[in-house]
Amino acid sequence: MSRLLLAAVLALLPVTLSAANRPNVLVILTDDQGWGDLSLNGNRNLSTPHIDSLAREGARFQRFYVCPVCSPTRAEFLTGRYHPRGGVYSTSAGGERLDLDERTIGDVFARAGYATAAFGKWHNGMQPPYHPNSRGFAEFYGFCSGHWGNYFSPPLEHNGRLVRGNGFCVDDFTDRAIRLIETASRDNKPFFVYLPFNTPHSPMQVPGRWWDGFREKQLSMHHRDAGRPGLKSRQRENIGHIRCALAMCENIDWNVGRLLAALERLKLADDTIVVYFHDNGPNGVRWNGDMRGRKGSTDEGGVRSPLLVRWPARIPRGRVVDRIAGAIDLLPTLADCSGIPIPPAAGKPLDGRSLKPLLVDSPKAASVEWPDRSIFSHWRGRVSVRTQTHRLDHQGRLYDIGSDPGQRRDLSRARPQLAARLRVDVAKWKHEVLGELDSKRVRPFPVGAPGAEWTQLPARDGRPAGTIRRSNRFPNCSYFTNWTEVGDRVTWPIDVLSDGRFEVTLYYAVSKADVGATIELSSGSSRVATTINRPHEVPPRGGEHDRVPRQESYVKDFRPMRVGAIDLSRGRSDLVLRATQIPGSQAMEFRLLMLRRVATTRPCE
Repeated sequence: MSRLLLAAVLALLPVTLSAANRPNVLVILTDDQGWGDLSLNGNRNLSTPHIDSLAREGARFQRFYVCPVCSPTRAEFLTGRYHPRGGVYSTSAGGERLDLDERTIGDVFARAGYATAAFGKWHNGMQPPYHPNSRGFAEFYGFCSGHWGNYFSPPLEHNGRLVRGNGFCVDDFTDRAIRLIETASRDNKPFFVYLPFNTPHSPMQVPGRWWDGFREKQLSMHHRDAGRPGLKSRQRENIGHIRCALAMCENIDWNVGRLLAALERLKLADDTIVVYFHDNGPNGVRWNGDMRGRKGSTDEGGVRSPLLVRWPARIPRGRVVDRIAGAIDLLPTLADCSGIPIPPAAGKPLDGRSLKPLLVDSPKAASVEWPDRSIFSHWRGRVSVRTQTHRLDHQGRLYDIGSDPGQRRDLSRARPQLAARLRVDVAKWKHEVLGELDSKRVRPFPVGAPGAEWTQLPARDGRPAGTIRRSNRFPNCSYFTNWTEVGDRVTWPIDVLSDGRFEVTLYYAVSKADVGATIELSSGSSRVATTINRPHEVPPRGGEHDRVPRQESYVKDFRPMRVGAIDLSRGRSDLVLRATQIPGSQAMEFRLLMLRRVATTRPCE
């Protein structure tokens, strides 16, 4: 029986699959890769044959929408709900965390008997129970922060424990994913693998194998405003940055090829749903079709992403879908395709809908009856709305995207009724969806979650006081320096979820001349102190791998030092790190506290 005939027959059958007969799922999400950063979409500056093959061998969505930045898109993929509903309002310092009462796609597939794993950049919470291991992913290897300071053998974590990465991180994440797929195949168990790559997000680092082909490359495709006089520096193309971003994209493509080859080798390709999409618009001024907007923008160019879905057993080759869709649709779609019911959750309705009818339930996507709808894009109070044909931007201007993809002709006066209706829809969405954020902006960091051995409290989440300064204005992957006064301190608002004794390890750097500071960690009446008596003077790292200058912090190889054990009582308090004696010019440079539960209850006095 031909593959197309088999797909047509299967599409008519009811989906009542046991776990052993359900399809595998592999989801690849890239970071800061714009819609235009694929040769599939007409960019001649690079070649992405493996990614392009997903469209040839499966389905391609022409108008798929994500969020303007990283953590909101991840939250919408994980929950099938708009990100403000889940409490995600920022990309750092706690605002990236996904509310604990949200059900995730990991939960859904784990409960259906899948081997679940995530490899790469999580960016929806670090401390358990926000951690991926607490959100349905039995296996996690990567980092939970919004960005990382070095991509070559960096410090990472594996199921809560700190480890050292192996080579270029995207290659490393792919190795781990292939290993998990091989194990699941050997155990005859379906897998759900989430692979959120952290490139081409800056810092701009890529192995020489890919950089060498772009170092002096002449670019033939440019941003729509390139050459326009009077541009500010941030509006101009940075050729070095573009070259490295494209080199990183070709490295991603190579790794996608490795994944597809592994599925073929293991004879899993036909029964594996492979999904590929990006988390926002491009992280720089470069070719992106004729669209307006880039990362951070709610315009078309800031939120349009490719969506490629390959499932040879069910999806006809070369299917093109022109209906609008979004990251909110992926949970219901993948659950529906896998025959997994999503139990209703009180007060937690899905915003997305299953795209399965457009993929497998009809010979042609265009023949499917599909009710019109709108998809909303939000960031920092700016909201735009996309219908099947038009976009109303955050300033109330209306554009016909079909005839004006570059958003050059405002039609709000020519189409006043449509513009007015969409403005009402936006106002309603702000009230109903953004309104849910009001009570979620102040949330302490959990410590001692039941069943979790480790809790990380990085400098990113701490609040400095006194002379202490961050190594960079972007909190992710930063550390604290200039700790010069005894009154200086770093505070974490915490919520201890269960009483316990915790062993404390501090990650620091200090010069030989500054050794001797006494450091105290306290919460209420509980405290533990130690003296830094061993120098650890190391230079910043990361710059040696940068292809162009970075904006983010450099990093250091901080030394772990055991501080001692502290008893923490259940409830909310402030965890305070301070120096009670500073004999040198500064106490230390500080990166991280690791708390390890060593007793479930406080010992008897």
